[in-house]
Amino acid sequence: MGLVWAYVGVGLAVTLSGIGSAIGIGLVGQAVAGVMSEDPRNFGKYLVLTALPGTQGIYGFVAGFLGLNLISTLTAAGTLTTEIGLQILLACAPVGFAGWLSAIHQGKVCTAGIGLSAKQPNESGKALVLGVFVEFYAVLGLLITIFLLNAV
Repeated sequence: MGLVWAYVGVGLAVTLSGIGSAIGIGLVGQAVAGVMSEDPRNFGKYLVLTALPGTQGIYGFVAGFLGLNLISTLTAAGTLTTEIGLQILLACAPVGFAGWLSAIHQGKVCTAGIGLSAKQPNESGKALVLGVFVEFYAVLGLLITIFLLNAV
C-alpha cells in the first residue's frame, strides 16, 4: 500500500502543477494572440510572459523525478511502508498545490502584463517583474517538497 500512496503523491505533484501551467499559459496565450492581431512585431517580448506560467509544470516534473528516485531506492531496500508512502504523498503536495494555484494566478498577472506592454511598450520589464513575484511561491513549494522528500 505504501507504493500506491507514494505514486499518488508523485502523480499529484506532476499533474496539479501541469494543469496550473496549462491554464496559466492558455490565459496569456489568448491575450498575446489578441494583441498580436494588431501588431505582430513584439512576439519576442510577449514570449517570456507567455512561458512564465509554464515553469510550475517544470517544478512539478522535477519533484516527480525526485519522488520516483526515492520510491525506487526505498523499494529496492524493501523499506517502502504505508507510513513512508504517505510521507512521500504529503511531501509532494506543496509543489503540486503551489504550482497549480500560482501558475493560474501568474497567468492572470502576465495577461495583464501583456495589456500593459501593448499600451506602453517601455513598461514591459515591469510586467515581467510582477509575474516573477507570483513565481516566488511556486519556488517555495518546490523547495519545501525537496526538503520533505529528503527527510523521508
